[in-house]
Amino acid sequence: MTSARTLILGGVRSGKSRLAERLAIESQLPVIYIATATIEDEEMRERIALHRAHRPDHWQVIEEPLALASVLNQHANTGYCLLVDCLTLWLTNLLIHPDASRFDRERSAFLNTLPYLTGKLILVSNETNMGITPMGKLSRRYCDEAGQLHQAVAQQCDQVVLTVAGLPLMLKGERI
Repeated sequence: MTSARTLILGGVRSGKSRLAERLAIESQLPVIYIATATIEDEEMRERIALHRAHRPDHWQVIEEPLALASVLNQHANTGYCLLVDCLTLWLTNLLIHPDASRFDRERSAFLNTLPYLTGKLILVSNETNMGITPMGKLSRRYCDEAGQLHQAVAQQCDQVVLTVAGLPLMLKGERI
């Protein structure tokens, strides 16, 4: 059985995006890649360019930094694989958005729509809560919100994977 909803967690450069891309290819379904990153500086431009270089050219790419639930609702279909990279960048975009109420609306919409999505869904997210508690109110809120988001998403996923040093560690569901 192929898992319909997979959450892939890992640290920066842990191999989580490559694993997600491999699983999307192995699904043998048309892939819609939903990118949540925004280019705010040269370093992020380089990171995004690296991701673009690894993706197959025939994948449809949708860049959506905020309205994730809307995009998922619009494109989820039993004949497709949706790959979202990444939830923590989406979370960051919402936390720094000038309209503070947007965070709660978008987070709720995402978590409420997740159980009703059809097709294969692969979600990628950074696991940031394995170190020290950061200094600064926004950094602490980010870690708290990421941890709560990961717990809520993991409950709704068939498969949860922690990627470390390019190796997938199964936390829930069938082995990769």
